[in-house]
Amino acid sequence: MIYESLTGNTRRAAGLIAAELTTQGIGAVVCPVDRIDYQALSRADLVIVGAWTDGMVFFGQRPGRAHRLRAMPVMDGKRALVFCTYAIDPGKVLEKLTRVVEDRGAVVLGGMALRRDRLVEGSMEFVARLLEAVEA
Repeated sequence: MIYESLTGNTRRAAGLIAAELTTQGIGAVVCPVDRIDYQALSRADLVIVGAWTDGMVFFGQRPGRAHRLRAMPVMDGKRALVFCTYAIDPGKVLEKLTRVVEDRGAVVLGGMALRRDRLVEGSMEFVARLLEAVEA
């Protein structure tokens, strides 16, 4: 799992998702976008990419520090899921994040916006959706 976090909410969500995956018997390596574990990435069957929502409250939202995400390694053919954290309205951050990850060569199966004051519940729902997506 690769994430970009500013205030710690996206980092926390990544940790919660990884913990729930571990509970489900699925190993997960979590790393910030500026310290990617390249060996883990090359071995991964599925890559999860998370970002925070940057921009105005109701318009202009985008993945935070998207330039860092655009510099991720190529993930040709890898299956991926995306998530974003937000305070009020995620806007089109998931669509924009999906494009960034697809531009790195991954096949994005879906994504979810996680409200920052409901990270625990959102992370559990994300993992449930993840398990459904990879089983399909």
